[in-house]
Parts: sequence; structure tokens; C-alpha cells
Amino acid sequence: MSINVVEHIDDSVSVRHVLISVSDKTGLESFVPRLLETNPQIRFLSTGGTFARLAEILGPERRGCLTQVADFTGQPETQGGLVKTLDFKIYLGLLTETYNDAHQQDLQRTGSFPIDMVVVNLYPFADTIAKAGVTVEQARGNIDIGGPCMIRAAAKNFIRVAPVVDPDDYDKIADELQRSDGCTSLALRFELARKAFAHTAVYDRTIADYLAAQAFDAVRACYH
Repeated sequence: MSINVVEHIDDSVSVRHVLISVSDKTGLESFVPRLLETNPQIRFLSTGGTFARLAEILGPERRGCLTQVADFTGQPETQGGLVKTLDFKIYLGLLTETYNDAHQQDLQRTGSFPIDMVVVNLYPFADTIAKAGVTVEQARGNIDIGGPCMIRAAAKNFIRVAPVVDPDDYDKIADELQRSDGCTSLALRFELARKAFAHTAVYDRTIADYLAAQAFDAVRACYH
């Protein structure tokens, strides 16, 4: 297997397509309008409850910039939102490199486009297991799959994509975009990537520690 070796990137990347799918919707009401201020042509992709919240924030006059992920991919969400963002077109948009001709051909072939920013935070697993009487099945149901995958893909491709996992960073990001004509810098993307991988590492460690602490009898009791 060959690995792409990237030697040419853009320090500044214009933010044109943003994917937002968050459990914690704090701060979106100010962050999304600020993104639009930096570039009125920004397009948003979203899912489920986040899509509904963004539609409220944007209002009827600006809702044209918002698209359901299912409409973009052509695949409806599965029952209970089990599969929403795990799609080839999404990961092409996250992982493609600007100066790789084969990647650009893949985008054209599939009708996809580069995704320049991912705003994702995860199902509240730690909050779930902190509740009294929580079952293993309830905990299992709150293990996020699509969110960590998107975070990791965006963070891996920090040479082009900004992975955003913390609402406390929204103002800093919007400030840079306003200073930089709607662009993120490599320095910011690298900082966000480090934070993103730390975020998923803590998330996975919490799940692993919880499962390690469960007696198998408690697991079996959930399903009989």
C-alpha cells in the first residue's frame, strides 16, 4: 500500500463548505452568523437535530445555504440516526488533498466537494454513565461512531480542513476568519487537530474504562 506524501499545501484555506453535527449546540446561534459574515457564500451540511437548530438560526431568508447530509449523499438516515454521515462522499470531502489530481477527479466523478471545516462534538457518553442505574445497553447506545470518524478524518487532513470540537473555540475561529478574508491558517488548523485527537482519545478511554469495569453478568442481563 502506498501512502500519499504531501509536499505542497496552502497555508490559508478559504472556508466554503462546513459540516456541522453536534450534541452540544451551545454557541451555534452566534458562530453560524459570524461564519456567514466572513463569506456569505458558505454552504452548511448538517444532520438531525443540528439541522433543525441551524434552520432556526438561519431563518427562512438564509436557509438556502443549508443542506441535509442525506440530500447531499443520496442516502437517508437509518432508523434512530444509526448511520448518518458514514458515506463515501463525506469522506472524500474531508480527506482529499488540494494538489492531488486523482483526488480532484474523484470529487468530480462523485459530485462531491471539499469540506473545509467540521464542527462536531460527541454523544454524551460520560454524562450517560454518570447517571444512577444506567444499564450497559443504555451506555452502548450512547457510543458515537460517526462523530469520532469525522473528527479524525478532518484532524488527519489538517493541511486543509479545520476540525472543531469545542464550542469555546468558536469565537477564536470566527475572529481569524474575519481577519483573514474567510480563511483558516495552517497554524490554527494544526492547533485544532491536536485538540481534536486529544478529544477522541479521552472519549475512547472513557468507553474502554467503563466496559472494563462491567461484569459480564451485568452485560448478559441486558439481553435476556
